[in-house]
Amino acid sequence: MTERMPPRDDDGVVAWLRQVSPYFRRHRRKTFVVYVDGRAVDDAGFHNLVRDLVLVASVGVRLVVAFGARPQIERRLAERGISPRVVGELRVSDAATMHHVGEVVGALRLRIEAEFCFGTRGAGFGGEVAKVAGGSFVVARPAGIIEGVDLMFTGTVRSIDRDGLEARLERGEIVLLPPIGYSPTGELFNLKAKDLAAAVASELGAAKLILVTGQDGIHDDAGSLCRQLTVRQARELRERKPRGDEAHDLLDTGIRACQLGVERVHVISHAVDGAVLRELFTRDGIGTMLSSAPFDQLRAAKVEDVGGILELVRPLEEQGILVKRSREKLENEIDHFVVMVREGTVIACGALYSYADQRSGEIACIAVHPDYRGGQFGDLLLEELERRARETGLVTVFVLTTQAAQWFCERGYAVGALDDLPVARRELYNYQRNSASLFKHLG
Repeated sequence: MTERMPPRDDDGVVAWLRQVSPYFRRHRRKTFVVYVDGRAVDDAGFHNLVRDLVLVASVGVRLVVAFGARPQIERRLAERGISPRVVGELRVSDAATMHHVGEVVGALRLRIEAEFCFGTRGAGFGGEVAKVAGGSFVVARPAGIIEGVDLMFTGTVRSIDRDGLEARLERGEIVLLPPIGYSPTGELFNLKAKDLAAAVASELGAAKLILVTGQDGIHDDAGSLCRQLTVRQARELRERKPRGDEAHDLLDTGIRACQLGVERVHVISHAVDGAVLRELFTRDGIGTMLSSAPFDQLRAAKVEDVGGILELVRPLEEQGILVKRSREKLENEIDHFVVMVREGTVIACGALYSYADQRSGEIACIAVHPDYRGGQFGDLLLEELERRARETGLVTVFVLTTQAAQWFCERGYAVGALDDLPVARRELYNYQRNSASLFKHLG
C-alpha cells in the first residue's frame, strides 16, 4: 500500500485549481459586459482589477468594458467653476460642459488602455500586450426635454453596431466603451454608463453583465447581503428603496438587463481585491446575482387586463405623454387593445381604432413598462397592431404624438397634415396638446 504524503504548502493552489477549472470551461466563448464605476478607476486597487479582467479574457471570455466618468467630470467642472443643472439623475450637458466631458473621458480612456497593457505584462502572459479596441460603436440621440428642461447633449443609446463589436471580440480583443455616443451628424452625447453597459449586453446577448461599483451587492430591508435575486424579487425590493439611492439604481439597471435577455447580472464592489474573480470563479460568489425568468405573451386584451393597463399608462398620462383614459372608458374600449404579459404582469399595451369608411386606423396608447424599455417590446407591439390593421382591410395607419415622433419616423411613418386625418378624428383633435400627425401606408 502506497504511503500518503503529508500536505504541502501549495496544496491550497491545487484545491483552488480544481474548484475553478469547471468555470473556465463554462465561461469560455461567452460574452461578458463589465461596467466599471468611475470611482473604481480612481481607486488604488484599479490596477489589480484590470489584471483580473485580463485574466478573465485570457481564459476565452469575450469581454466588453464600459467605464463611467462621473466623479472625474464633476471634479473638472468644479475646478472650472461650472455648476451643471441636474434633472432627476441626469446632468444637463451644454456645449461648454461637453467640451470638458470630451477631454476628461478621452484622458480617462487613454489611462485605462495603458492599464490594460501594463496589466497584461504584470499578469505573466508571456509579455503579450492586451489588444484593446475602441471605436464609434454606439449611436446616440438626445435625451430630450425632461420636466420642461432641455438636456441638450445629454443622450441615450439609439443603436449599437453589433457587427462591429462582434468582429473585434472574435479577434480576441477587449472592447473598451467610454460613456459617449455619436450622432449620424457628428455630434457627441454624454451617456449614462450603466445604461450603456446594459444596452450593449442586451444587444450582444451577453451571458453576464457585471456591475463593478461602490456597493458590495444589494442588501435587503434588514441590511443583509442578498446573494441571489430573481427579477420579481429584485423588482419588489427596488420599490422599497428610495429613488436616488444607489441600490435603487443598480436594481433598476439589473432588472432591465435581465428583462432584455441578459442571463445574469452581478453587482460587486471595486473595494474588494479580486472581486471579479471571486464572483465568477467560486461557488458562492461575493456579491449579488440577479437572474431572469422570461415569459412573454402577446395577445388581445381582456377586461381583466384593465387594471394592469391603467397602472402602465397612468404615469405617462400624468406626464402629459398620453391622453387620460378613465377605467370606464378603458373597459368600453378594451376590444381595441393588445397587451404583452410577462409573469402575469402587463408590460406593454397599445390600441387600434378603425375608421373603416376611409380605410384608415389610429394606433394609440402605446406604452411599455419602464423595466422593459430599450428592448424590442415596443416594436413587437407596433408590428402586431399594424398586422391587425392589414387584416381588417386598412391601407393606412396614423398616430398622434407629442414626444415620440422620431421613434415612429424611424419605423416608416411620415409627418402629415391635420387635413389628412379622417374627418371624425379631426373633429376630436386637441389643439391644446398640439400633437404631431404621422402616417404610414401599409404595404
